[in-house]
Amino acid sequence: MPLGVILERRESDNQWIDFDWCVTSVLPGADDIDEWVELRKGEDKNGAWVQYHAGTLPLEIFRKETEGYKFNLSLEQPSVFIVLRESDDEDDEHDLFPFLVTVCPYEAQDYLDSSEEIVESVPMPEAIMAWLADYIEEYYVEEPFKKRKRVAFDPRKEGYDKPPPPISHKYNRPSS
Repeated sequence: MPLGVILERRESDNQWIDFDWCVTSVLPGADDIDEWVELRKGEDKNGAWVQYHAGTLPLEIFRKETEGYKFNLSLEQPSVFIVLRESDDEDDEHDLFPFLVTVCPYEAQDYLDSSEEIVESVPMPEAIMAWLADYIEEYYVEEPFKKRKRVAFDPRKEGYDKPPPPISHKYNRPSS
């Protein structure tokens, strides 16, 4: 499902950065765009802001991740997670760009662990919730918990009762 990512840029109070960026929402079924599209702008008590349709990314779902999707839908507020990357282009007026959208909280956590990307979440739209619930209904298979049995350590099986191999001195010979 294509998802449009809406980013908001606000003037920053921080002396080291010009703007603060945040994801405000996603648009299910959005068209592909080549350039950012300014949607609206304004000013409030926190300063001036501009909202952009920053890009349209595919929301892909996989059978192996249905447990994560089910967990996400069970939360009080299911979320769509957007992974943002910093722009390397010095001439780019936008500091960030959307890299990935996912509805699996475990995948989002993996990106957070790397600390290379920024991960933000927005409330999941009803259309995505219904689509995801149908997918889970069809493909979710609960895997029973399997407790591992401990195997007693036997040093004879590991070879600890054997003498160590002889030390080769071929590399320690003096050169002639």
